[in-house]
Amino acid sequence: MKLVSACVAVVTLIFSSTFEAAAETKTILGVWYEGCEHLCEGLKDAIAESGFDAQVRSVDIAQDKSLLRGVVETARNDHVDLVVTFGTSVTLGIIGTLDEVGDPRFLDDIPVVFTVVADPFGTRIAESFERSGRENVAGTFNRVPEAVNIEIIRQYDPSFKKLGLLYHANERNSVIKKEELETLLPDLGIEFVALELDPGNPGVPDPALIPDRMAEFRELGVRWMYLGSSSFLRFNGDLYTSSAVENGIAIVSPYESLVRENRALLSIAARYYDVGKLAADQALAILRDGAVPGDLPILRASDFAYVVNMDVARDLNRIPPFAFLQIADIVSN
Repeated sequence: MKLVSACVAVVTLIFSSTFEAAAETKTILGVWYEGCEHLCEGLKDAIAESGFDAQVRSVDIAQDKSLLRGVVETARNDHVDLVVTFGTSVTLGIIGTLDEVGDPRFLDDIPVVFTVVADPFGTRIAESFERSGRENVAGTFNRVPEAVNIEIIRQYDPSFKKLGLLYHANERNSVIKKEELETLLPDLGIEFVALELDPGNPGVPDPALIPDRMAEFRELGVRWMYLGSSSFLRFNGDLYTSSAVENGIAIVSPYESLVRENRALLSIAARYYDVGKLAADQALAILRDGAVPGDLPILRASDFAYVVNMDVARDLNRIPPFAFLQIADIVSN
């Protein structure tokens, strides 16, 4: 009888120890707009390499913003320890704006690290680079200033005088980028041509309209276009970039994959894998080191890569100058 009791005690002790160890594992929920890509992998790898006991779960909304309300409920019901959001639309759907703090539709009771938000201040997601302005939110920033992009295009093509932008109302960041460039470009001596992809449609735009808009840009004398701040256009990057090249238009974009995998000409950007590692640094500071998210500065990427698609350069008869060949990663597809 004593032996049985002792065995039961040992089993109970082992079970309790195992349960407590398992309970210590932290859960990070990654919420992605269009699947777990390079940023997601960078986050996972950095967490694993840190040795910190945390698992990364993923939710892909596949560009369906209506699912975000359910993701908020899942995060609360599953008692996840931290949420990482990808992109402006996902971030707004998970935490809302500074004006919506306290609204139960959004998370203010779980730490959140946002990533790939083109303009966290214009969208009222964050207050400043020094602090987000809310206790549960930290973030990363990965964009090159647009004035720098303009100067780089000038160095590539001294005849550059006009920039086109295709935008749409379905993503707030797409409209904000149009407004930002409208203000910036006249001071830089650049004419700005902006066309809405699917006017009057507040829902998901019709991608079949992309070739028609590209033909309009060509007729308006546009030879360079910017593609950024639009997950929808990035998702339809093959059609977008191919249509541009067919109309003699060069695409510059912070989305490196559009140069490597599609038909964009030039990218100046932080690699998403590295941005994922920055997000992991923020997550570890919060979960491992006990930092209050709102006390952390927004981490800014400092390493930017130039990527040029040489096949596109030949098709457009815009071979990069020698200075670019020395510093850029030259790819072909």
